[in-house]
Amino acid sequence: MRIKLFQAFGILAAAGLLTGCGGVLYTASIVSAESRLEKAEALGAERYAPYEYWYAREHLIKAKEEAATADYGDAIDFADTAGEFAEKAAELSKQAHEGAGR
Repeated sequence: MRIKLFQAFGILAAAGLLTGCGGVLYTASIVSAESRLEKAEALGAERYAPYEYWYAREHLIKAKEEAATADYGDAIDFADTAGEFAEKAAELSKQAHEGAGR
């Protein structure tokens, strides 16, 4: 009886730890996406890569909305997409600056 009680407690503890990781993973994703978007903004992505910039920005907003309702799986997906498009926007902006310097 005592062993089953410990097993049940162990399972509940493991489930609690696994569900608690969503916020941590979300935080890492959102910080990375925000950093990439700031980099893109500094390079003028709103002007040089508007589609990618606004797509990233809107996904970042949606990620925050999903996290506010504790839907961390979707929040992480939106944040990752935001980061990817912010990176694309930054790269396109760099290329535009390099092309302008010729």
